[in-house]
Amino acid sequence: MAQGLEKAYERLVAVAVAALHEREPGRLWPSLSGALTELCGGEAAVYKLDDWSEHSGTVGAAPGAAARELGRLPEADLGLLRAGYPFARHYARRPGRMPVSARRAAGGGWRGSATARLLGAVLDVDHVLGVPLPGSSAPITGCLVFRSGTDFTDDHLTMAARAQPLMEAVERQRLLLEEWRRSLAPAGASSDERAADCALTPRETAVLLLLAEALTADAIGRRLGISARTVHKHVENIYRKLGTRDRIGTLLRAQRLGLVGVP
Repeated sequence: MAQGLEKAYERLVAVAVAALHEREPGRLWPSLSGALTELCGGEAAVYKLDDWSEHSGTVGAAPGAAARELGRLPEADLGLLRAGYPFARHYARRPGRMPVSARRAAGGGWRGSATARLLGAVLDVDHVLGVPLPGSSAPITGCLVFRSGTDFTDDHLTMAARAQPLMEAVERQRLLLEEWRRSLAPAGASSDERAADCALTPRETAVLLLLAEALTADAIGRRLGISARTVHKHVENIYRKLGTRDRIGTLLRAQRLGLVGVP
């Protein structure tokens, strides 16, 4: 089993690396949640990128049967799923964000809960694993992985914890790309094309955006979850592709190309 989990982790790493080269932010989490499902021994997963609240927020899923079933849910049932029982309450009571199964978090109350009955009826699953982003506070964000039969094992929880830094890196990338599109609206689509024309990868675009915020290499590394050395490599690539030699010249060039906004 351990060997199978390691192979699943390798696939998750490959998906996360590929996600950092994806130009469309909306595609990042569907692919990542699918790989996380395999890693954690699940059958389906949903992701929640905002507050686990009954009254608001979007619940997404990797393409497949689960996504179709969730799309058919009435608002009342969707609200029950959005509420994230018992995870929202579980994480509100403690600072840590280690993965935990619903049964471990709620004890005997899980099986008889309205959420468990809903998931059994809609997805034919018995257990849920909460995998929040490690840096989340309020609101809590992350993935819920579902499975039928037995509860998630200690090995599954360990592998889920190993996946959390990858999830966080992908989420930071998504937020930067969406912020970039909003800042350049309504020319967001053409900005994507211009970045591609300059051969800038999405990761290099993210570094360029943080350069425009006057952040140091160390600060950029902390924002993206990478080392300062890796940041410098990305900066060198940006200089080469834009034909510049320093930060100021690079930002002026990027502004003329419509890659970053004018302060």
